[in-house]
Amino acid sequence: MSSSLNNSNTTVETKTKTKLQKPKLYKVILLNDDYTPMEYVVKLLKAVFKKSESEAVSIMLMVHEKGSGVCGVFTKEIAETKVKTVINMAKKDQHPLKCIMEEE
Repeated sequence: MSSSLNNSNTTVETKTKTKLQKPKLYKVILLNDDYTPMEYVVKLLKAVFKKSESEAVSIMLMVHEKGSGVCGVFTKEIAETKVKTVINMAKKDQHPLKCIMEEE
């Protein structure tokens, strides 16, 4: 007795379209206080945010005159790291400088 099996190899292809989304961006904002020296804020902006002297002075003056100033816009993780770095540096140097992040 012989039996014949008909094996056919079938390949199924499925195409998946991946839609990439840009990550949400967050502004890192310095808040003014009456105690942190302007020179310290400039130094911090240069160190943490890699700002030039003139950019740092401009942001510092905005913080001083308007109460807050945007230091930069970053993805969430980077913004969180920058905020923590600013707060830790200010605390270490005994300044009450505050820094926050807001979704853009």
